[in-house]
Amino acid sequence: MKMLAAVLRETGAKRPYAASQPVQIEEVELAPPQAGELMIKIAGGGLCHSDLSVINGNRPRPMPLVLGHEGSGEVVEVGAGVRDIKVGDPIVFQFSASCGVCSNCLGGKPQLCLTHDTARAKGHLMAGGSRLTDNKGNEIAHQSGVSCFAEYAVIDRGTAVKVDKDLPLADAAIFGCAVMTGVGAVLNTARIRAGDTVACVGLGGVGLNGLLGAKLAGAEKIIAVDVNDDKLGLARQLGATHTVNAKDKDHLEQIKDITAGGVDYAFEFAGSVAATETCYKSIKMGGQVIIAGLAPSTSLFSFSPPDIVTSEKAIRGSYMGSCVPVRDIPRYIELYRQGKLAVDKLINKSIGFGEVNDGFDKLTDGLVIRQILEPHIA
Repeated sequence: MKMLAAVLRETGAKRPYAASQPVQIEEVELAPPQAGELMIKIAGGGLCHSDLSVINGNRPRPMPLVLGHEGSGEVVEVGAGVRDIKVGDPIVFQFSASCGVCSNCLGGKPQLCLTHDTARAKGHLMAGGSRLTDNKGNEIAHQSGVSCFAEYAVIDRGTAVKVDKDLPLADAAIFGCAVMTGVGAVLNTARIRAGDTVACVGLGGVGLNGLLGAKLAGAEKIIAVDVNDDKLGLARQLGATHTVNAKDKDHLEQIKDITAGGVDYAFEFAGSVAATETCYKSIKMGGQVIIAGLAPSTSLFSFSPPDIVTSEKAIRGSYMGSCVPVRDIPRYIELYRQGKLAVDKLINKSIGFGEVNDGFDKLTDGLVIRQILEPHIA
């Protein structure tokens, strides 16, 4: 079938993107789902820093590419062999389908599925190949097996998590990345306890969800750290007990003064080496740094091995919030319904295809937290 999609053909375009237009809206061909796959009519797709990192070249991906990895929609076609989901079911995407048989899946880490990782590196689905082609018949890559900046998407069955029909479906897109990654980093990776002290460094969609997760877990002190005063203000509204502007020369001293020596957990949500260094220097003896942000692929972070040993510090990665998506996305949705995760306050606006490049300018400049692309709106 023919449809409209947001296609990226080259990275590293000059800012502003509203002028250089790196993302083009093209008519592309979408093949029907193969066995074990689904076709989804897209309700919404969140503009995320992970998409931005592909556009600016920080995270290389196969080109050309249909963008979008955080999204939601409705099942419109079911491939052979799929029996637990049907046409009309509303779903939220999770961007790392699992094969169920590789060593990581069998080891309880489906978010690190080796089969999906191999397919994603090629821009393919797990059954092999892409379902997307341009008007000349050339293959177009999928982003993380999703590519939801389009009117429709064909995905692996494991990419879809069924949700309730009364959930506002376009806005539910945020649960597929920002909520899962931020809340999961706190609850699953760190497993913080009531009374712990926490620093959330970087207050984008993921970082603010991390803050919400820390509040939910009962952290005694939640220090929000960013360079943007408006984001720090929003963090206070969402439950931060303290805020620190990272541009202040004494920002590390401020964090240590608040916590009498350093935090138990510092979460890096900004995707930068500078933020990671702030996290490492902010933790107390025995503290942990949890890195959930995606820095440029060439980034390097250095630390003192003796300090790690003598202070019993730890540095851990958190991918997708260490989530089991079919378990955790419904849990987080229920917490939202109970008023315990105010993720709706992070959504700024809905946009159409014509606003995508401008939307990534706003995201780059820190003017928004989440914009939701609704490809079927006029």
